[in-house]
Amino acid sequence: MSKHRDTTGPTDDQQQITLRGPAELADALPYMMGYHPTDSIVMVALHGDRGRFGGRLRLGIPRSPREWPPVAEQLAECLVEGCERRGARPDGIVVFLCQDPAEGETGRGVMERLRPLAQRLRTACGTLDVPVYEALCVSDGRFWSYCCPDSRCCPPEGNPLALAGTSVMAAAAAYAGIQVRGSLRDMEERLRPWPSEGPGAADQLRALDRAGASLVPRILDAAGRGTVRGETIRLAEQLVRRLAEAPRIMEPARADVQDDALISHDEAAAVVLGLQDRETRDRAAEWMEGPEAAPALRLWRALARRCVGAYAEHSAAPLTLAGWVSWSTGDEPGARVALGLALEADPEYVFARLLHQACNEGLDPESLRRCLRDERDARAAAGARAGSRGRGVPGARPTGRRTRRRTARSATGRGASAFRPGSAGPEGAVARARTGAARRSGGRGSRSGR
Repeated sequence: MSKHRDTTGPTDDQQQITLRGPAELADALPYMMGYHPTDSIVMVALHGDRGRFGGRLRLGIPRSPREWPPVAEQLAECLVEGCERRGARPDGIVVFLCQDPAEGETGRGVMERLRPLAQRLRTACGTLDVPVYEALCVSDGRFWSYCCPDSRCCPPEGNPLALAGTSVMAAAAAYAGIQVRGSLRDMEERLRPWPSEGPGAADQLRALDRAGASLVPRILDAAGRGTVRGETIRLAEQLVRRLAEAPRIMEPARADVQDDALISHDEAAAVVLGLQDRETRDRAAEWMEGPEAAPALRLWRALARRCVGAYAEHSAAPLTLAGWVSWSTGDEPGARVALGLALEADPEYVFARLLHQACNEGLDPESLRRCLRDERDARAAAGARAGSRGRGVPGARPTGRRTRRRTARSATGRGASAFRPGSAGPEGAVARARTGAARRSGGRGSRSGR
């Protein structure tokens, strides 16, 4: 379960579709999100007399009912304030609670168990003077309305969801080229570390230990840090080329198996540890467009899967890069999933937090792409002036915060200084873009902890 909220805003060029009743709302949900949001609270803002869809918000359902009251209040506030920052307070909200039954449980049982959560969400929205027009539970291929008391249209056993591809929304999505890429669980599975008991996990863990023993002393040494950065970037470039040259496989699971086989345990460990350095990570973020983007995204996914055992926190760097490349290439649902998992691995990872907020606020990634292009051009110009093929990334000052399992924490971009709009590098570019958007809309901007 991800505690980080995914919020999205509408686009101006979306095709207009009229949805009538709970059945069509339930069918539209995966098309609005880009995937089937399993184990999720989804809230959708409605605007105007015709109920035009606005901002969307998703959060994993908290396991403990004790968390439901504060979570409901925070979600309602987050969605309403987010809509206000984009220029329009919502006139209403639709709530979806999506969860598969546990072993021995029925879909109706899920609906009844989550009923108090639905009521908390309705009350929280009402407190802000925004009514919940509909609240649906989606479970086990059926849906239930928490708002409709009429058993003739909303029977106790629920209503079946429409068959895939048979609804008005499905036809409109197909016409618009919108694809639903399986469930949220499927998307997260491609990014989560291998299970500790799985094949290859023990070998990967030993490789990470070996790499840590070799690389950490060099990273802590000012003279060796630049060399490690150069080695990491060169190895990552080799892996990107290797993945690009591999046969293309369309089926995601088989494609991931192929990518995993193309990267050795020692290669994965060296790049994972090298990416814990912020400036190395920022160099890697330059593979964001053109023919490099697709194989780079595959590499970041593969490296996130290799962060096994005690190295799970290290996955924040490759997950953030995966989220950035996804966002840069137009895959906003994939970006939100990757960035949400990065923040799950390390809630204080600044670059992931800034990207997550910027993506959720509907900002244009071009400002960050421009920053990265400028840095690449400046580095190339400096290398040309020096009469060489290029210099390593400039060194960074160590801060003294060190652990055996975590290398160069100050280099990961977690420090508060990265929030300053005038900061240099990608983090500063994202912060400046968010500040400018907030000023243009007359809003207050996002709270850093939201």
